[in-house]
Amino acid sequence: MVNEIVLNETTIKVNKYDEEKEGDLHKISVEFNVTSEDYHDITTLLYKGTFDVKVPDRDLSFRASIQQYSTSFTNLYIKGQVGEFKLQLLEVKE
Repeated sequence: MVNEIVLNETTIKVNKYDEEKEGDLHKISVEFNVTSEDYHDITTLLYKGTFDVKVPDRDLSFRASIQQYSTSFTNLYIKGQVGEFKLQLLEVKE
């Protein structure tokens, strides 16, 4: 079971993880919670769009871009809130 992924050296604990191949490219889908305290850092990271991805539990690493992204909240700046983020990443060949 995959418990975390790493995007550009930022570790994210995941609640759900799915992995598949699209042709010869890796595609992962994850769901994770973001607290109001971490909201700014996570959204700033995600705005980069392309990442060095590591999945330690699967000994997997690749470069990927966001294919789909959604969140249950648009503003987590209210203290004590927790939002669920859904993220789908597709490997990019350089």
